[in-house]
Amino acid sequence: MTIHIGAEPGQIAETVLMPGDPLRAKWAAETFLKDAVLVNNTRGMMGFTGTWNGNPVTIQGSGMGMPSLSIYANELIKDFGAKTLIRIGSAGGMQSSVAVRDVVLAMTATTISTPSSAMFKELNFAPCADWSLLSAAAKAAEQKSVTTHVGGIYSSDVFYDERPDLNEQMMRHGVLCVEMEAAELYNVAARYGCRALAVLTISDHLLTGEALPADQRQSSFGDMVEIALQAAFPAA
Repeated sequence: MTIHIGAEPGQIAETVLMPGDPLRAKWAAETFLKDAVLVNNTRGMMGFTGTWNGNPVTIQGSGMGMPSLSIYANELIKDFGAKTLIRIGSAGGMQSSVAVRDVVLAMTATTISTPSSAMFKELNFAPCADWSLLSAAAKAAEQKSVTTHVGGIYSSDVFYDERPDLNEQMMRHGVLCVEMEAAELYNVAARYGCRALAVLTISDHLLTGEALPADQRQSSFGDMVEIALQAAFPAA
């Protein structure tokens, strides 16, 4: 048990999926895991542990933004022994080739700042995904015939962004989409020698203004969760 995670020793699996929304964690656990049990509800940030194809899996909400994600990733790794952490979440498309409902696998995550920035001082550390997870996820997506893009994303530390010039540069340099957590997840995982990946569903688009209606988001996110699970357990 930690300040932010009320689970008992042994209740957190080595493989953890991390949606930002705790209600999405509940939905994913009830939909994809067998015998899922609520193991954390501290501050309403729900976490569930069950099995997928016989493999123990925890699905733990991370909250919104890199500071919140950093808290949960640190505690999951340092206090509960998590080894593989996969963010499953939504993102805004930034390229005309990336459509709403597509899946993006984040090879790298560009950002202005993260909670780890002070540690790196003047160094521009380049956080990236674990290759074994990335390649397994790409294969899983291909097998499911899901339209998928692999490349760099942008992790923003603000939701209401008033920097159109910055977005223009992200788009100019091929950044696929924007979200708010992956860069810090990759930083923390690298620090402790763990595996990390972000599997993202495009829920809205900065260029077209298109957005998934709320009632369609859950069904559209199912492919993302399955890809994440298959990436974690490619032989399952």
